[in-house]
Amino acid sequence: MIILKMAGAVRRLGRICPKNSVLFLCDMQEKFRKTIQYYPQIIAVSNRLLQAANTLNIPVVVTEQYPKGLGPTVSELDVTQCPVFPKQKFSMMIPEVEQHLKKLTEVKSVILCGIEAQACVQQTVLDLLEKHIDVHVIVDASSSRSMVDRMYAFKRMHEAGAFLTTSESMILTLCGGSDHPKFKEIQKLIWEPAPDSGLLTGETIV
Repeated sequence: MIILKMAGAVRRLGRICPKNSVLFLCDMQEKFRKTIQYYPQIIAVSNRLLQAANTLNIPVVVTEQYPKGLGPTVSELDVTQCPVFPKQKFSMMIPEVEQHLKKLTEVKSVILCGIEAQACVQQTVLDLLEKHIDVHVIVDASSSRSMVDRMYAFKRMHEAGAFLTTSESMILTLCGGSDHPKFKEIQKLIWEPAPDSGLLTGETIV
């Protein structure tokens, strides 16, 4: 975690580095397909992040909320090579996930996307921040059944200290520059703009 001291205050910069970051994919399961606002777009954007993480060798953690009743992670997201943790708590930070994180290089930042913003995503953010881990919530890859819940969840997470950002911004930040050896692979992921997920229309303005 990088902080900047200015005039007696401390400001966190939210710098992020692939070698000590993890991508969290939260509960993007089949049974939510018909109820989550902008779900196809959320899945498409999350897939970009998953592919970027795989390209840049960033670990991925996947959770599924009560998969017996809510089904597996959607087929559009290939998580066959990722650790997938079933859970019944809302937060992703269940004991099994915490134990898994301890096996990785010191984790300083989590890139977080999924559903629902006001429940599982928000509670995961609060748990991670309490552990002094920077959290970057990808707003165009996180949603809820209600746009009002989505809007106020983003507000709550931001006030708590999470960084709100977009998928393209995060992917380019992780890449660092066009001189990255895998930049051409990364560039293909963002060549087309991310699909609209209602962030600047209706009730959700981030």
